[in-house]
Amino acid sequence: MLIGRVEEQERLLNAYHSDKSEFVAVYGRRRVGKTYLVRETFAQKFTFTYTGIANKNTRGQLQAFHTALKAQGDNKSALPANWPEAFAQLAALITQSKAKRKVVFIDEMPWMDAPRSGFISALEHFWNAWADARKDIVLIVCGSASSWIINKILKNKGGLHNRVTTRIHLKPFTLYECEAFVRNRKITMSRMQMAEAYMIMGGIPFYWSKLEKTKSLSQNIDNLFFASDGEFRYEFNELYASLFNKPEKYLKIIDALASQKKGLTREAIVKRSKLEDNGQLTKMLEELAYCGFIRKYCNIGKKVKHAIYQLVDNYTLFYYHFLKDNPGIDEHYWSKSSGRPDYNTWCGLAFERLCLLHIRQIKKSLGINGILTNVYSWFAPHSDGKPGAQIDLLIDRNDGVVNICEMKYAKTKFAITTKYRKELLNKETRFRETTKTNKAVHWVMITSNGLEKNQYADFVNNSLSLDDLFTV
Repeated sequence: MLIGRVEEQERLLNAYHSDKSEFVAVYGRRRVGKTYLVRETFAQKFTFTYTGIANKNTRGQLQAFHTALKAQGDNKSALPANWPEAFAQLAALITQSKAKRKVVFIDEMPWMDAPRSGFISALEHFWNAWADARKDIVLIVCGSASSWIINKILKNKGGLHNRVTTRIHLKPFTLYECEAFVRNRKITMSRMQMAEAYMIMGGIPFYWSKLEKTKSLSQNIDNLFFASDGEFRYEFNELYASLFNKPEKYLKIIDALASQKKGLTREAIVKRSKLEDNGQLTKMLEELAYCGFIRKYCNIGKKVKHAIYQLVDNYTLFYYHFLKDNPGIDEHYWSKSSGRPDYNTWCGLAFERLCLLHIRQIKKSLGINGILTNVYSWFAPHSDGKPGAQIDLLIDRNDGVVNICEMKYAKTKFAITTKYRKELLNKETRFRETTKTNKAVHWVMITSNGLEKNQYADFVNNSLSLDDLFTV
């Protein structure tokens, strides 16, 4: 059963019901469900499907492609000597089909583009000289190596420039979709447990599919991440190697960003990573953002060149916090970790990221999803004896209001204390002084279990809880 993906499936079906040939590119990080989406959407409608093979040279790829052609109806052609011949054979096979729409799905396409293979030029010719002119072809290309899809297909400067008619960036599940997923699999979890699972694994469907309903969440996390043979204990290197052809430089950026939870400027990334400040760095940052590993945001009042890059991929951050430098960690670590200082610190930071990944839901719960907004962060250093202040989420609205959002994780209702109220007042004062805003400031508390109604609760204009993040 296909959970969620309503908009993405609708776009695929729109391409199918089009009156012209369509070139569809589906991309996203490893194990986010790209192949599953395409196969579930089209089921028995495929004219031809093929999946590239990792670490095969051109000859090996051509042999596998030819085998797929024969298995799906081509009983006459000989082994192609090159990709132009292979695509000519594919065209001949498609011509034989009596289907009104010919759906061709090529998965893991980046693996087919071996060095000096001529694959891209052959694909360009297949599409431009033949498929595009027929009006009945739906070509769907897909691959986990998002950098390849982005640079060779979406940003192609040659024959495929602007040829893609539908782009689908398949993103991780939201909390709403994760809840539907576990309910469908008959897994019993509270929303607090789902939030914790999300803070560990993000919304990656494959990761969630490994949860066993006979075990508690803590037992599942121990088995998957901390056991010596845990399936995700060594996922980190495979994840980045699958996305990027040469992941070493990308990992230097990730290493730099993992050391600073609030993010780094480009200048700081260069300093910490020892990478050159050039066009290649720009490209790598863009690709990491495309894949959802980092987010780029501006501090309010600052120019784009001062933008901050922040690591937001939950699995990566969990790996750095608990696994990277702990090869001999207890295989029951997570079951024993609840309540420990390190665990509590991680929960607080991870809950902030959880909120930042659900800004759409926050705006909807505030009733402002129909108002034009910009999302920022803000920081003011210590100055003239005044304490520093930082706001991780600002929603600057077009109706004369700025929402300052505070995100707090607690096992019970969160209480605003006298000390914390002073911190909030300092943030608002410093914010008004430095930004010179004339907008009304509305405080929003986003907590895991709601806000306790005490003498300071009325300080905030809106109080949201974890339940508000589970909306569509």
